[in-house]
Amino acid sequence: MEIIVLLIGISLMVGLGFLFAFIWSVKNNQYEDTYTPSIRILFEDNGITQSRKRSE
Repeated sequence: MEIIVLLIGISLMVGLGFLFAFIWSVKNNQYEDTYTPSIRILFEDNGITQSRKRSE
């Protein structure tokens, strides 16, 4: 029975940690730009292409 209380306490601490991280990321505008990630694949990344050409 003691292990259940311990596991519930640990799971509550982990859950509160994730909640705190989510609230922190929202307050720091981490989710503000929703447009750029959807079009990022359309642009060519020169750094990756040049490194592939050198390795070939």
